Amino acid sequence: MDELTGTILAGESFEPIRGRVVVEDGRIAAIEEAPVESDAIVMPAFVNAHTHLGDSVAKDAAVGLSLEEAVVPPDSLKHRRLAAASHDELVTAMRRTLRHVGRTGTVSCLDFREFGVEGARALREAAAPLDVEAFIFGSDDPAVLDVADGYGASGANDDDFTAERAAASERDVPFAIHAGEPDATDIHPALDLDPDLLIHMVHAEGEHLDRVADQSVPVVACPRTNAVLDVGTPPIRDLLDHTSVALGTDNVMLNPPSMFREMAYTEREFDVTPREVLRMATTAGAEIAGLDCGVIEPGRRAALTVLDGDSDNLAGSADPVAAVVRRATELDVERVLF
Repeated sequence: MDELTGTILAGESFEPIRGRVVVEDGRIAAIEEAPVESDAIVMPAFVNAHTHLGDSVAKDAAVGLSLEEAVVPPDSLKHRRLAAASHDELVTAMRRTLRHVGRTGTVSCLDFREFGVEGARALREAAAPLDVEAFIFGSDDPAVLDVADGYGASGANDDDFTAERAAASERDVPFAIHAGEPDATDIHPALDLDPDLLIHMVHAEGEHLDRVADQSVPVVACPRTNAVLDVGTPPIRDLLDHTSVALGTDNVMLNPPSMFREMAYTEREFDVTPREVLRMATTAGAEIAGLDCGVIEPGRRAALTVLDGDSDNLAGSADPVAAVVRRATELDVERVLF
């Protein structure tokens, strides 16, 4: 049995409770209100809902490039760097990124893995010795679903993904697709595939939002990467008013995979509350991948991040939820439970 004491951000509303979380056999056995001396803040561990971990072999190589030059298949700088990397180089780079995100509060990354079966196997190998989980959206031939957890399509303007969508349905695994990143032309075709998840939706308009709501399709927003690539600003308020929205950090080559930075940027730049942002960084991503985490409540998996509420950065904060979203950094992380 383990006990975590301090201010607990409990339930789906992240209600601050002074007391303790009792953990038994990796699950939350109880949340107890009690007078405690600890200044710690106990929160759900992050779920990074969209990454490209393979980019770890080319950090910062694409800064200043356009979307097409940086990441669009098949001839972007990213794809050239991935093709040039050896298997060992790729596995080592992805493992180092996964180790970093695990140490800094993230329990799982929902990753779009390039290069088909070989690419998915490389990520499985990278994650094998670590506690942080890689939920793999595989690419290329539908046979990748023998290895991956779902299928991740680049975009409806890139190819016809009808067969891949059918294969994901047959195996009852999620089908995700990028949409509305450079412009709106691929959004309706993406929705025609009846996806389980849409990535970006920067250029979503009213007609797209209505379809998203009607089809109950969750969306992952990656606003920092959208800013780096200068593709526009996602309508996060409108998206939240129509569906569930999660946060992702996208390409490791463009931005560090920091959910703290993603939260702070989102809360500052968009019409959203700290609680909405914290849900985007934890609960929403867990729900997308069917993970039993993202909420602190009895019976749930104890995937938790403990922050030092008495750090020089967080000491004196009046609102623990706002402090986590707007102020906290990786330096404030004391402990991560997987």
